[in-house]
Amino acid sequence: MRALVLERQAPVEERPLLLREVPAPEPGPGEVLVEVSACGVCHTDLHLVEGDLPMHKSPVIPGHQVVGRLKALGRGVRGLSVGDRVGVAWLHWACGKCRFCRRGLENLCENALFTGWDVDGGFAQEAVARAEFVYPIPHRFPDAKAAPLLCAGIVGYRALKLAICDKEPGRLGLYGFGASAHIAIQIARHLGWEVYVFTRSPQNKALARELGAVWVGEAQDRPPKPLEAAVIYAPAGWIVPEALRSLDKGGRLSLAGIHMTPIPELPYGLLYHEREVRSVANATGQDAQELLRYAAEIPIEPEVQTFPLDAANDALQMLKGRRLRGAAVLVT
Repeated sequence: MRALVLERQAPVEERPLLLREVPAPEPGPGEVLVEVSACGVCHTDLHLVEGDLPMHKSPVIPGHQVVGRLKALGRGVRGLSVGDRVGVAWLHWACGKCRFCRRGLENLCENALFTGWDVDGGFAQEAVARAEFVYPIPHRFPDAKAAPLLCAGIVGYRALKLAICDKEPGRLGLYGFGASAHIAIQIARHLGWEVYVFTRSPQNKALARELGAVWVGEAQDRPPKPLEAAVIYAPAGWIVPEALRSLDKGGRLSLAGIHMTPIPELPYGLLYHEREVRSVANATGQDAQELLRYAAEIPIEPEVQTFPLDAANDALQMLKGRRLRGAAVLVT
C-alpha cells in the first residue's frame, strides 16, 4: 500500500514525509483494518514531523484523524461489520486498569498508545485500530468533512468543556482560529456563549465572523468586555499572559495543545482574583461520543481544504504558515 513515512524529523520545508510502498497491515486480536478514505492534518502531526515531539516509533506513519471503512476484523471483534464507516482518533488504546482509567480518565492513562505516534496512523491507504477505540461517523458528514472532527473536534471540544464547565453562558475567548477553534465556536454558540476570536490570519478572521463571532481581533488586543472563559488553541506560550489580561475575575483559561512554546514569566496579578489556568491532555471516549453527538445535532459544518495523499508536506507547510482556512484533509 502507499503511505507517507517519517524516517527523520526535519522542518516541513525539507519535505520529510516520504511516499513509500509498504506492506499492508493486518489486524490482530481485538483489532480492525480500516481502508482509509480521508485523514485530517493536525498541529500534532506538524510537531511530530518537525521534532517538537520525540519519535516513539521509527519509522512511523503519522495521521490520527482517520475516516474509512472496515476492510477486515481481527479475532474476537464483536459489534462491528466489514463495510462499516468509522473514525479513528488520537487515543489508540488505554489499558483500562491504571489509576486514571479506573476514574474514567483514559486520556491520562499511564500506558496509553497514540495513533500516528506509537502506532502507524492514517497517512496511508490502510490502518489498523483497536476495535473499542473506533467511532461510528454520523451519516450527514462526507468523509473529508468528518476527518477534522476526530482530533481538532474531539480534543478541541475537551478544551472548550474544561474552560466553560460549571459556568453560565457568557463571554468566551478563542485564541488561534484553525481546525479546532472553528469547530469549537459552533458548539459554544449552540450552548449560548458570546464568542470573541483572536487570530492574526486574515482568512480566519473572515471565517470567525462568518461563524458568528461577536468580535474579532488579535492576541494583544483587548475585547470590549472581560471574558469569563478562554481557550488557547495556538501552540504559542506568549499568548498565555495576553489571554489572562483579558480574563475576568474567576475566569478560566484552558490550553489545548500537546506542545506549546515557553510561557513567559507572569506577574502574580494576572492570576490573582481566582483566575485559573489548566492544560488539556488528549481526550476520552466520552469526549468523542459527546462531540460526535453535537456534530450531528447542531449540525457542525467543518471547513476543509483537501489534498491528495502525496501532498501532505504541502498541507503541513500551509498549516505552519497559517495559510489554511479551517482544516487540511488528505484524501486517498
